[in-house]
Amino acid sequence: MTAMDTIDLHTHSTYSDGTLSPRQIVDLAAATKLKAVAITDHDTTAGIAEALARGRELDLEVVSGVEISAQLDGQSMHLLGYGIRHDDPLFLERLGVLQTARKDRNSRIFAKLNTLGIPARIDQLPPTPGQTGRPHIARLLIAQGVVQSMDQAFARFLRRGAAAYVESYRMPADHAIAMIAQAGGLAFLAHPVGDDPKLKTVAALLKKLKDVGLAGLELYYPTHTPQTHAKLHKLGRELGLLFSGGSDFHGASKPHMPLGGRPNDKPVPYQLLAAIKARLNSRPSTERQS
Repeated sequence: MTAMDTIDLHTHSTYSDGTLSPRQIVDLAAATKLKAVAITDHDTTAGIAEALARGRELDLEVVSGVEISAQLDGQSMHLLGYGIRHDDPLFLERLGVLQTARKDRNSRIFAKLNTLGIPARIDQLPPTPGQTGRPHIARLLIAQGVVQSMDQAFARFLRRGAAAYVESYRMPADHAIAMIAQAGGLAFLAHPVGDDPKLKTVAALLKKLKDVGLAGLELYYPTHTPQTHAKLHKLGRELGLLFSGGSDFHGASKPHMPLGGRPNDKPVPYQLLAAIKARLNSRPSTERQS
């Protein structure tokens, strides 16, 4: 497979917790000689129009996407939506629920920091074009000298079990999948081993999710070992699921995950996107536009 057959369907821009703008991600994708790139920001599609416009200028395929935190029967997960109408009014209204929950979570994190004697305030966060979250709070704590690094900020204050951690709101998975479908897209389970590194529950989870409309799973991911890749591929084939893949690119905040993947990672083949597009185009026009 040549470099021009490679894609990256999992990236985050400054509209969520990445450090590059959508335009810069598309520029980097072109420079890296990717054939296609998806913008999949958390709980927002606000950066998609900018990416699509730049993609047209550079003749690079850009896929509209989103990443949504969800849960099913108490099990947390992230769902990726591909091929969505990024400006669909109802979809944007439903994303607004997640955005409001994110703002509430940020306020509660700052309240916990204050009770720990840290005088950080939410209005001290630098302005961003989109969503703010824990990485932005971590960078503020670094700037104030409270911690020395992102890792330290999360270990001491922001990760699950840490002193200022606040659980995030997670939408019921069937609701998230339905809202992605309503906006013309397909839902995929992101990084399936994130909460299940030994793959003890993923088979049952995938079956449940497929029953409520899941279209596929993220097969190619930087932390997937060859054994994990093979098992997920087998599960996906048995269930008739599509596959996606990407680097989970965040720019400078996660420099160990470059766009398009690391040199030793399995490159994500364009054939996966071709299959996704074929599925999107095979549905009745009334369903694609509903």
